[in-house]
Amino acid sequence: MFPLKDDIPSRTFPWVNYSIIILNFIVFFYEISLGSHFQIFLAQYGFVPLRFSVGIERHLPFFTLILPVFYSMFLHGGWFHIIGNMWFLYIFGDNVEDRLGHFHYIIFYLVSGCIAVFTQYIINPYTNIPLIGASGAIAGVLGAYMVFYPYARVLTLLIIFIFIDIVYLPAILYLFLWFFIQFLYGTSSALYASATRGGVAWWAHVGGFVFGVIWAIIIRLRGGNEKDYLHEILPW
Repeated sequence: MFPLKDDIPSRTFPWVNYSIIILNFIVFFYEISLGSHFQIFLAQYGFVPLRFSVGIERHLPFFTLILPVFYSMFLHGGWFHIIGNMWFLYIFGDNVEDRLGHFHYIIFYLVSGCIAVFTQYIINPYTNIPLIGASGAIAGVLGAYMVFYPYARVLTLLIIFIFIDIVYLPAILYLFLWFFIQFLYGTSSALYASATRGGVAWWAHVGGFVFGVIWAIIIRLRGGNEKDYLHEILPW
């Protein structure tokens, strides 16, 4: 399932979301300019669970340990990695920013990324494979979107074996299925975490998504100055 667009226009210009996307691409262009030092750069600035665990045991300064968590959110391992992540953020992030407000969205995005990283860390705290990518933070955005706009429609490219179609799916269905897939792969990968040599950080996606759902539910329950968009997103 690949999302092509949603049908909810943003009422405000999503400058934070666009800035995050641009920053990710700037960092990626710098990465590929390093040539043969590309992998060294990722290992140095990505979040390495083993390095973090050893740092805790040796009582290293807090900022020395925590900074790679934030660095890792802006690092990507290849073109498909960054384009896929930024496309999801482009489609779903503007509406969440619209709902939360610009400054709130920055905090939410970064905290989602942190929660995602540490969810993956808990699963395998002694791997030396760097965790990189914005997908954990973006998963938080997806979780919030599902709560805020459950009846929005997502134009989706469906590819099932030789069957290909483009259909509109309710956001709550599309995002629940996305989460379910991450959970299934995460559960499978946890069974052989010690033998894993890399790949997708499925539990980072799970952790980020669950956090996004919880954050959005709290926001909705608190009410406050939030606008009610229900009349705009219901399909009838």
